[in-house]
This record gives sequence, structure tokens and C-alpha cells, in this order.
Amino acid sequence: MIKKPLAALCLGLVSLELGYFPTILAAAEDKPVDRTIGCDILIAGGGLSGTATAYEGLLAGKQVCMTEITDWVGGQISAQGVSALDERPTQRSKKYFPRGYLEFRQKIEDYYGKLNPGHCWVSEACFLPKDAHKILYGMLRTAERKGKGKLYWYPNTVVKDLIVGKRGDGQQINGVVAIQHQPQPGTAPVNTETLSQTIEDAYSYRDSSKFQKRKIVFIPPAQTPKQSATSPASWYVVDATETGELVGLADVPYRLGIDARSADEPSSASTTGDPYCTQGFTYPFAMETTATPQPQTPPAFYAQYAPYYSYELKRLADFGVVYSYRRIWSSGAGKATKFGGINYTAPTPGDISMQNWTWGNDYRPGSAQDNLILDRSQLQVGGQLQPGGWMGGLRTDTLRKGEENAQGFYHWLVAGETDSRANPDPKSPNHWVKTPNPNQRYLSGLNSPMGTAHGLSKYPYIREGRRIIGRPAYGYKDGFVISEVDMSRNNLLDPKKMPEISSAEYRRLQASLSGVNAVNVLTGDRATPRNRSTMYADTVGIGHYAIDFHPCMQNSPPESANNTDREGGRNGEGQAYPFQIPLRAMIPQKIDNMLVAGKSIATSHVAAAAYRIHSFEWSAGAAAGTTATFALEKGITPAQIVENLPNPSPSMIELRKRLEASNNPTSFPNTSILNNNWQEWK
Repeated sequence: MIKKPLAALCLGLVSLELGYFPTILAAAEDKPVDRTIGCDILIAGGGLSGTATAYEGLLAGKQVCMTEITDWVGGQISAQGVSALDERPTQRSKKYFPRGYLEFRQKIEDYYGKLNPGHCWVSEACFLPKDAHKILYGMLRTAERKGKGKLYWYPNTVVKDLIVGKRGDGQQINGVVAIQHQPQPGTAPVNTETLSQTIEDAYSYRDSSKFQKRKIVFIPPAQTPKQSATSPASWYVVDATETGELVGLADVPYRLGIDARSADEPSSASTTGDPYCTQGFTYPFAMETTATPQPQTPPAFYAQYAPYYSYELKRLADFGVVYSYRRIWSSGAGKATKFGGINYTAPTPGDISMQNWTWGNDYRPGSAQDNLILDRSQLQVGGQLQPGGWMGGLRTDTLRKGEENAQGFYHWLVAGETDSRANPDPKSPNHWVKTPNPNQRYLSGLNSPMGTAHGLSKYPYIREGRRIIGRPAYGYKDGFVISEVDMSRNNLLDPKKMPEISSAEYRRLQASLSGVNAVNVLTGDRATPRNRSTMYADTVGIGHYAIDFHPCMQNSPPESANNTDREGGRNGEGQAYPFQIPLRAMIPQKIDNMLVAGKSIATSHVAAAAYRIHSFEWSAGAAAGTTATFALEKGITPAQIVENLPNPSPSMIELRKRLEASNNPTSFPNTSILNNNWQEWK
């Protein structure tokens, strides 16, 4: 570990493109570098994908650096509060998951004495977010010891800038500038204020009344001139952030929001695409059942958001159903109850529920005036693509409104008496009654399940971020993307259920779904719906989940009275076949030593609605960590591994064998292009 002033650092970073580095100096000339760290693998984002990347890198003996905007590892299951594992029944029954994910599930069971201490009904594993962080962090330190690697963990740290230079025929990231913050002496601890109150400060180099800052520069590990000359990449940088921050900052090609309707994405709600309509984001919170009614005071902003809240459907219009849906702690002593065909145990004093509800604490903006994740044009206008200008790529005011919406939802659950989607006419079949449930306490405080003084998750649960467009490849002249046609179980050829597309696009859709019979279909034969997902020669991971939408709202702001889902926003919703994670989906254009893991891989809007759950994130991260390690050892870039497709190269075959040998599956059992019966995978 080296400590140098910035001027000395400039002299030491001989591999940097010298024309770029002065812009970093100018952006923060008043903030010298506090620390420089050499890494084999730098991971931006400590969520499930980032954790899995680190886990595999450490077991392989690598020096791994990981930054995270919060102070917890685990993302969805910890800092984002969604501590209920989304899994499909067949995959779960076979326990067919990556090794690190299986280890985590087992450690949850060991820790509580059961896998589902919450007795929730959405999953077989519901637990406290703060415990998920503790278990995962312990797993990383154990992997560090086992593999003789080294973990440099940087919580409360954001990436501010990338130092990019030319290497060979392409470009590479030669350095990453980050800012770590900690409270000023005598001020409130981190996690006292909400993200919207601190995020802009976190991305500023200057110390503030709240935070002291450290400027950290991550660089490749020291190499001899001979090593630098012969190695195509000295290190790898992995974007495992929740929104695709490095994707946006590096300005590599990506998509955001709804894709244009086409033969690849036939159910799209837009003929032209809409970057502002992403899936809704959520601030989960925890609530505890009490023996007696508690004072329930409405927040000052409650009336603004009240027109949005609802149980959503009559069969779900029961407090116990919603409460036990993602209950994360329970004695299990509640009375067996059934409502709308759903069995659950009634809440009892001491039970704790985590809330993540579509017509509740979901916040679903969909216009250029209130979208959360800024698109390229918005970043450009706001100066965030200028050197030193990056501020996280999010709209702060929308974060604030998402926080308020979540806190208002708690009050609606316990004290609300109206429901936005219930017909007020008692004779209507869509009529139900909302009743108060005051025997509840909103859990807040640094020792609460969410670990925050305000009680909301440290970071919102992000369902969809920036999604890269992979490099042009055989069959993908405009860049590789996993699309709806590659994994949907819906009958995409049904004109009664699918939006209209042109005859030429419809014929192309038929060919896409016909596999080996594509030529015959193009010449006039009738197509039949496909009964499997696309199989990839470069698969490096797996996932399985339904295509599940929380679409943006039709009108802005989303809490407007009588608002509805964006028209057509759920067209593609339905079941999916078990799917694979091709390496091509993790390799961005332009930059050769960058990999993308988690929700920012190359998927379409519809495919992303399935490629976003817990086990997929882990599988993608395991693939990223293994691929980076493999590339460093073999002296080959990830792009070179896949350049001979559709015929897999020897290096691609070897990489897959390494993943499989380490119990990180790259395909599902009994699934192949020769097997036309995938019905067991429910």
C-alpha cells in the first residue's frame, strides 16, 4: 500500500495516458490523493454480484479491491433491504445454484436454525438484512484466507472518475479515482440521514460540514516493463453497481428503459423506445407487530402520496397477507390463516415484516422530468460526462420522493382507510375495504434491521439500470443483446395477445423462434412457438425467474390520483425458460479490461425483468470473478475468448470447464438444443 501526494502519483503511473491525467488534477487540485491501491480486480459495487466477483477472485488468490456507496455488502439482501430470496421451485428443489450462493443459504440456515426465520410465503428464505451483511462479509474474509488472496474493502466509497488510455488496438481503464467519506468529528454517524440528503456530498471531493473525504486512486498492481509489454491487460475493472454507474461514466454504448418494438422484443410497449420508463425502484422498511395499538402520526407529506397506495387486487386485500408476504422474523406461533387462496400464519407480537409492495413503496416515475436514472443526454447536459463531473447519475429529487413515498406507505398500512384501486361501489366485484392496523411499530435506528436512523434501506432496491450493448458478433451486427425471444415462455406468435408488428418483423420473429427450421420459415413454412431458451456456446452462468414487471406509471408524478401502469407495460409479463448468461453479455464495447456483472449486462428491457434476481446476480458475479482471473492468468482479454463464436475457442471451453469444476454451473441439467421438453423447469 503506497501513500503519495498527487504530483508523485502522476510520475509513478507510467501506464496512464498523460493527456488525460491533468484533467483529473484540474477537477480536484485542492484534494491530494490520500492513498493509492494496486488491484488485480477492482469491483465497483458491493451488491450480490460484486460480492460474488470478490468471492471467486479471493479464492483464486487475487488482490481484490471493492468499493460500495453504503457500508454493507450484499446489495439486494442487505443494503437494499430485500432480504427474501426470489427463486423458482425446480431450481430451488434441486439446489442448483452457484457454490457461493449455496454457501450463503446454508449459513442463513445455520445462523437461525432454519432457512426461513420469517415464515414468509413469498420465499423459502426470509431473514434480517443486517444479518445478511454479517454473513456475507464473513464469507469474503474466509475466502480471503482459503485462497490466500487479499481483500481491500472500501465502504462509504463512490467512483468519481476513470483514467482511460489506449492500449494495443483498444482502450483500457488505467486508473479509477474514488472518494471515501466518513462523518466529521462530533457529527451524526453515517446512515443517520437518507441517501437523498447525502448523495451529492458523497460525490464531492471537498470536505463538508457532514463528511471528511479521502481521495483514493486504484491502479493495476506493480509490473515489470516486460510484464506490461506482454500482458494484454494488467488488471480488470468490474461494474457491479446497481445502476450501471461505470457504464454511464465510461460512456460505452448502453440502453435504458423500454426498447423499441421489434422481432426481438415483440411485446414492447413502445414502437420507438423510451429511456425514461424503467422499472420502479423501492425503499424497503421494517415494521414490528405489537401487543397494543401504537400512536400512528402521518408524515407531513402523506396527503401527496396517499392517492397511490393500494393492496392492488381483491385477492390480496388483507393486511395479514401483505404483512406475512415478506415477513423476515417470526416466532411462528401465529394462527394458521387463509385469504384469497393464500395460506399464512397471522402476525403476532414480535414479528417483523419487510415491505416491498408494487402499489405501496414502489416509486415508478416514467418521464424525462422525474426519471431516476439519467440517460446519456441528461448526463451530458448536466456536465456529468465531463472530467471530474460525475455525481452518480441519479436524480436526487426523485430519490427524495421515493423515500417519502415509502414512509407514507407505512402510515397507509397501519392507519389508511381508502384504497386507490378498490371500487367504492359496494356492489362492484372489484370492491373491498381498507381497515386500519395500528398494532405496529415502524423500526428505525442504527441497530434496526435496515441499519439506519430513518428506518429505510440504505440504498433503494433497483430493478433496472443501464444495460450495455455488447460488441458486434456473429448474428448481432448492431451489438450483442439477450432479448425477449431468447427466454420468454409466452406465445409470442399469438396476434391476439401481442402488439402488432410489421409483416417483415413478424416473419423474422417466426424465424427466430424456429431454430434449425429458420430457413424453412423464411421461405414460407409455418412457425411454431419455441419450447426452450437460447443456448449459448459462451455461457458462463445461469438464472431462472419469471418476467416480472413493476412498470413506470402512465402520468407524472407517479403518485397522481387515478394514475395507472404505463399502457402496455406488462405485455411481456409471464414465465420464462431457464436461461444462461453468455460471456458476450458481460463485455462492453470500447474498453477491453472492463467486465459488467449484475443487472447491467446486455439484456433487453423485457429480458432484464427476469435477469435481475438474487441467484442470477450471484451467478453473473461468479462468472466475472472467474473470467477476470482466467484472463489475467492466460494473458488473453475476455473479448478474445469469444471472438471465434459461434464456434467456441479452446480458451472458452477451458473457462467453462473451470467454472463447472468450481461448482458454478453454466447450464441447467437436461436442457440442450436436442431436448425439446423443458417442462420440468417450473
